[in-house]
Amino acid sequence: MSQNATTATGDTALPQLRTVADYQFGAGAGVALFPPDAEDITVRRSTGGRPRQVLTGDDRLVSYGTDGRFTLGVAGGRRLQTLSPPANRVVVGDESEPFVREAKNVFAKFVLDCDPGIRERDEVLVVHERGELLAVGRAELPATGMEDFDSGVAVRVRAGVPADD
Repeated sequence: MSQNATTATGDTALPQLRTVADYQFGAGAGVALFPPDAEDITVRRSTGGRPRQVLTGDDRLVSYGTDGRFTLGVAGGRRLQTLSPPANRVVVGDESEPFVREAKNVFAKFVLDCDPGIRERDEVLVVHERGELLAVGRAELPATGMEDFDSGVAVRVRAGVPADD
C-alpha cells in the first residue's frame, strides 16, 4: 500500500465521507457506500492529504472531486442499489440495455422512468426495468427533461456493467 493510502480501519475520513454521501445521494447512502464494519475499504489520498479515491479491493467505489462531490464507480453503484427505488435511478428497457452496458450514453427518448429528484449533473445509476444495474454516470438533464424530451442525452455514462458481471 502506498504512503497516500489507508485502510478503512485506520482512516478517520470515513465519517466525513459518509456525511458527504448522505448529502449527495440521500439518507443512508453513506452507510451503504462505506459500511462501518467494512474491512476492505482503502482511501487513496492526494499528496496534500485530501481523499481522492475510495476503493474496495481493486474496485473503485467513488472518486472525491475537488468540488466536494463524488463520482461513482460501478462498485459504488452496486452499493447504492441497496437504497429504496427510485433513489438516484434512471430506468431504461431492453432496447437500450446492450448499448448502456458498453458505456454508451442514455438518450432521453429511451428513459422509461427516473427518480423525480434528479438534477442536471447528479451522479446516477442506470438500471434496467428489471432492476439490474447497467451503468453509472452523470445526468445531463433534470428528471423533468428526461421524462418530457424525445431527443438529447439524458445520462452521460461513465462506466457500463458487462452482461456477464
